[in-house]
Amino acid sequence: MSSIRVTEVLAALSLTTDLATGMPFEKGLATCLVATALADRIGLDEADRRVVFHAALLGAVGCTSRASENADSYADDIEFQRAYHTLDPGDSTVFAGQMRNFGSWAAGAQTALRDRFVTMAPKGAPVAVRSVCEVSRALGPRLGLPEGSVRALTEVKERWDGLGAPERLHGETISLAGRILHLAEQTILSLGPNAIGSGAAAAGAIEAGTVIASGRRDQRAVLTELRRRAGGHLDPELVSVFDADPDAVWGALDVPDLLAAVVATEPGLPTVIRPAERDRLCLALAIVVDLKGRYLLGHSAHVAQLCDAAATLSGMNAGDRATLRAAALLHDIGRAGVSSAIWDRPGPLGAGDWERVRLHSYWTDRVLRRCPGLTDLADVAAGHHERLDGSGYHRGVRVHDLSLAARLLAAADVFAAMTEPRPYRPAAELSAAAAQLTAEAAAGTLDRDACAAVIEAAGLRPPRTEWPCGLTDREVEVLRLAARGMSNRQIAADLVVSERTVGHHLAHIYDKIGRRTRAGAAVFAMEHNLLPS
Repeated sequence: MSSIRVTEVLAALSLTTDLATGMPFEKGLATCLVATALADRIGLDEADRRVVFHAALLGAVGCTSRASENADSYADDIEFQRAYHTLDPGDSTVFAGQMRNFGSWAAGAQTALRDRFVTMAPKGAPVAVRSVCEVSRALGPRLGLPEGSVRALTEVKERWDGLGAPERLHGETISLAGRILHLAEQTILSLGPNAIGSGAAAAGAIEAGTVIASGRRDQRAVLTELRRRAGGHLDPELVSVFDADPDAVWGALDVPDLLAAVVATEPGLPTVIRPAERDRLCLALAIVVDLKGRYLLGHSAHVAQLCDAAATLSGMNAGDRATLRAAALLHDIGRAGVSSAIWDRPGPLGAGDWERVRLHSYWTDRVLRRCPGLTDLADVAAGHHERLDGSGYHRGVRVHDLSLAARLLAAADVFAAMTEPRPYRPAAELSAAAAQLTAEAAAGTLDRDACAAVIEAAGLRPPRTEWPCGLTDREVEVLRLAARGMSNRQIAADLVVSERTVGHHLAHIYDKIGRRTRAGAAVFAMEHNLLPS
């Protein structure tokens, strides 16, 4: 592979956020095509069409910023996101009907979840959405997005009538790109759940360019819904433009392959990178997914560092090491399709939850194979839970089907996970983790040479001489705990200091790093390799 279209990598992020928000697979791709067609329809120039294109493709990039909190409050963060995307507080009759169904995913707890949402939403929604916006602002530049796209990403939950969040923007105080994104997203959501694939909840056969055309028989219903939202959720002039010639926009979806159409539709000259340069983009995907659990922060980068060092010790050439490093950063993107309630659970999982966990490597494989610029990573990345004796998942392959890169990744993932805290156990000492890895190699589940290389690699990280942004050692300790969602009281107890001292530390930390939310602090910590400790 000589070069990669950046848009192909961004498409993988779009697919990942589809999983994280409970949306139909490829919903983000379809939204991008509709938004770009609408931008063409109203005569935007190339630069502005590019802003719309990227904002619509990555409209949900900050979606995991509150995953753990949403799971705590509403039992399942993915189901909550699915419901929240369609709520319309601007129409009291419709909103009342939506609230009657809210929480239906939690048997026996629906009334409690609904009451909690009604109580918490007025004050909690702006705080929660501000967290989403901060993650979008942090990741946008890393992804190379135009400034206008980043602004639109911070407006995804605003509304024309001012009833949105976090800033209650209204009318034309919302950017044009943001208003186009709102309309395009509602167009796709109004097609119905079966229009563009089967979504994360049904992990059956999902093929490229899924049945978007089948949803087009509901165009009249879609237009009715858009007209109903005009002047409330949506810019009425944009709805009128759509309504005047809907076929000009619908035609963007009349394609055999949505992803190929998105790549072909990108306005302006495409950005191209070499495979060895993927790390910057892959790290952004890794951060989005690691936000899915309080105890997952920094795990993907940790595994990638171990893999790279172990590959060097194993004599792997620079090109193969770069491919392994990218695969390691993306090995867990399928976690996005599993509720944070599972990843954060302190107790044992039931059989049904284990089946959901086992699907995460399937979703990693599915996303990477869907994107031409990442297909070469799929076998290695999705094979991190495979074992030499065939006891692993999701394919259950045996030793002869596992490359050196796949064996190194499997060993690094196990070692990294053992040396990181989890909700059900503390982090293991390096020596204990090394002993466990050696025992797995002796039992024939992991490769002996790969385990030896990973154990040796674990001692290769040089000591840090200074922290980013002038942070002190104590401030880094506080930042790590705050990033995992611990309260000031919990941090104080853990560090044996007063709550007031923790508050002072946090104020200094936020001033130094320029972030104001837990999710923003977590992204900063992962960007600067401060997590796991």
